[in-house]
Amino acid sequence: MTPPKALLLVGCVALAAACTPTLRIEPSDKPITINLNVKIDQEVHIKLDKEVENLIDNNPDLFPQ
Repeated sequence: MTPPKALLLVGCVALAAACTPTLRIEPSDKPITINLNVKIDQEVHIKLDKEVENLIDNNPDLFPQ
């Protein structure tokens, strides 16, 4: 390679290296706020056979309150 071509090649490489994109990640100066407005509802449905219902009705001491 002749010196002018080598100098041109080095110049092109330097110019291409100078054009690389830069990614900056900077933290915010404000605090992070997480708003948790959560409402939890739960319903439990129990179906009993007639025999079990009668057993409970006839023996109120099985499940004292």
